[in-house]
Amino acid sequence: MAGKDLGNKHVCFKCSTKFYDFKKPEPICPKCGADQRQAPVAKPPPAERRQKAPPKAVPDETEPSVDDEVEVEDGEVDEDDEDEDEADDA
Repeated sequence: MAGKDLGNKHVCFKCSTKFYDFKKPEPICPKCGADQRQAPVAKPPPAERRQKAPPKAVPDETEPSVDDEVEVEDGEVDEDDEDEDEADDA
């Protein structure tokens, strides 16, 4: 196979010519003379084309659970506690 001795295969970024670099340190296009090391960096795809992760499902809480009790800070009196205190005093 002759391709082994020809070096790396390139496609010119300017004129799209296919060529081998013949194991030379500078891969220069034989047709237009463009140095292939100066090829522009490929841009990432636009944001519209990227796949986004599906949105996370938010659990629906229609009824409060028994564990969801309102904590009362010290010094504040809960209305339910006030009614119980009056019933105990009577």
